[in-house]
Amino acid sequence: MPHKIGFVVVSSSGHEDGFSARELMVHAPTVSGWRSPRFCQFPQEIVLQMVERCRIRKLQLLAHQYMIASKIEFYVSESLPEYFAPYQAERFRRLGYVSLCDNEKTGCKARELKSVYVDAVGQFLKLIFHQNHINKYNVYNQVALVAINIIGDPADFSDESNITSREKLIDHYLGHNTEDPALEGTCSGKSDYISPLDDLAFDMYQDPEVAQIIRRLDERKHEAAQRERYDDAKTLKQAIADLQKVGERLGRYEVEKRCAVEKEDYDLAKEKKQQMERYRSRVYGQLRLHELVGAELIRRPLDLPLQPLVCSSSPCHKQPALTLPQPEERGTENQFADPFLQEKPSSHPLDISPQHCTVDRSPPAADPPPKTHLESLPYDERPLPATRKQPGAVAAEPERRDTDSGEPPRAGTTGEPEPLTEKALREASSAVDVLGEALVSGAYSKTWSHREDALLALYKQLMDAPAATPKEDLKSTLRAAVFLIRRAIRDIVTPVFQASLKLLKMIITQYIPKHKLGKLETTHCVERTIPVLLTRTGDSSARLRVIASNFIQEMALFKEVKSLQLIPSYLVQPLKANSSAHLAMSQMALLAHLLQDLGTEGMGFTVDSVMRFAVRALEHREQKVREAAVGLVLGLYAQHRARVLERLPPEECAARRSVLYRTLFEGFATIDGRPTDAEVRAQKRAATEEAEKRKKEEIKALQGQLAALKEMQADVQEKESEAAKAKNQVYAFFVGRGATPSQKKAWISITGSTALC
Repeated sequence: MPHKIGFVVVSSSGHEDGFSARELMVHAPTVSGWRSPRFCQFPQEIVLQMVERCRIRKLQLLAHQYMIASKIEFYVSESLPEYFAPYQAERFRRLGYVSLCDNEKTGCKARELKSVYVDAVGQFLKLIFHQNHINKYNVYNQVALVAINIIGDPADFSDESNITSREKLIDHYLGHNTEDPALEGTCSGKSDYISPLDDLAFDMYQDPEVAQIIRRLDERKHEAAQRERYDDAKTLKQAIADLQKVGERLGRYEVEKRCAVEKEDYDLAKEKKQQMERYRSRVYGQLRLHELVGAELIRRPLDLPLQPLVCSSSPCHKQPALTLPQPEERGTENQFADPFLQEKPSSHPLDISPQHCTVDRSPPAADPPPKTHLESLPYDERPLPATRKQPGAVAAEPERRDTDSGEPPRAGTTGEPEPLTEKALREASSAVDVLGEALVSGAYSKTWSHREDALLALYKQLMDAPAATPKEDLKSTLRAAVFLIRRAIRDIVTPVFQASLKLLKMIITQYIPKHKLGKLETTHCVERTIPVLLTRTGDSSARLRVIASNFIQEMALFKEVKSLQLIPSYLVQPLKANSSAHLAMSQMALLAHLLQDLGTEGMGFTVDSVMRFAVRALEHREQKVREAAVGLVLGLYAQHRARVLERLPPEECAARRSVLYRTLFEGFATIDGRPTDAEVRAQKRAATEEAEKRKKEEIKALQGQLAALKEMQADVQEKESEAAKAKNQVYAFFVGRGATPSQKKAWISITGSTALC
């Protein structure tokens, strides 16, 4: 089973004073790690020798927060190359490389934990660091590595293929299927399972002494499970979970003590040391009380030096005869990753908290190696499969941005809030004078639970304020509270934000009426908080947007606020051209709801002010904002037709020809019961088609009549031609033969003439 492999540093290309590469041999919360020399030449390299020849399964790198290499290459070798040992000409074999994030998104306040899955056999590992990422903090162009962890198997223990074949044979005879979902979660017996206790995050955020006890208890837990003593195994499992919280807290105290020493605040350092001793003694007493550990497992902190990594849990592990280099005197790191892993409350009866509960985040378990297909790439150019972690423990503040999914875990306050900085003290001097430095320190704390507790304490203080208190003191307290509320409204953590709204509501609806402070103080509360609240309605978190919008709508209907008519004046302020879609949509929705509740007559809203806002919204770059503005204008038009039309472009204006305004005026026509332009056009089109149809029918009828006339004319012409023909025949007869009296009569009847031709 893969486990943590100890190593020593053989060589490095250089280091800054106090940050030797030998620092990488120790994993603890206060280690400084390795840093390259200032303005060094790249690439930089470090060579590590593992305590035995092993098959490397996983490498973990904890990068510095701003001294970050752009790329790290990995090489492995069975023995030292010739420039280390002249008689051994073994060369390093390149495994690949990983790229590190430039950390711009976190403002260089988080450290990246990179897990790299490999499969290589050797005893020497070389790391090559390439050019650093450029940022404003890394003024000397350095690269750094806080810690490195190697996880693997002893290569000489047994052949991997034999292990796999043997396990498959056993599974075959036992009737087990490796793909059976019923076997999920039983990975501790698999040959590729990596214990969470071997993860780099475990050692980097745990007190070293507690980490040693946890590992011993874990061994006893597995032993109890093998012997089928499941009650003991369950108790040990819960004790390990509780001890992880203890170790994280002690590690945090150790970092705070180091920071105090750096600042030469020796009183605080002494206090932290005593606090650690009291806490450690109490926890160890609980452990002995539950008979979980004996005295032989517990050593005092001063007797437990930080040792290089030579641990191994392999049953066939052999300690090689390596001469460990003497560690150099370590310089104290001037920058510490201040917040550590928060902790979750435990339901185990073992009492491990000194004053309050804590919030826990156990170290991440090892992930299975990802399956990738990189055969198409040249071997030397393959990026190694890696998983990146940027735990909240190494961020500048132990809190998570609230999203739609929920809120950060909380189980109380961990220790005391840090003292106010000089800048914060100047900024909050008036609040400190009224409320005291302890409460204001909590409101300014970097820990969200301290900030929430400070607001809740202020809530209780204001609720319990006696009625006989002088008015000036009450007003001073109110204004100091509003100052802290205004700051808390900007908080990104949902519980703190909700606590600020709860406090603000109590002040407006209870504190001011109870002490009869008047409308002036209510106006102060609204004017100081409503602009910030409106800003939060444009937050990226949908949950925070909804909470802020609902509270503004509720506050506008408070009888103490409604009569002041303040909130409508803020809502109808025209949108800025670069305002976000979230902010614009929230403001539009608020305006629409409050227009229904308050109307436009004497309650703060006027048709002119709302139309000024709506006309600007019609020009917003987001289509959904423009569509919402159309709906707002249509709703207002139903009540105030003429005044709405006055605020819109005239008919001859070019803007009226846009699709948006055509849609708007079609809506007006629908409200008025008039046909819309489209309907008018359709009617005209139908009338035109009907006229064309009638015209065609008339033409057809006329054509028929013309044909009949032509036919009649043809008949007449035919008759005339026949009469002319008969006439010609009679004439010819008279000319040729002469005429008798009877023929003359016939001639006269035909021609009507007595003259002969």
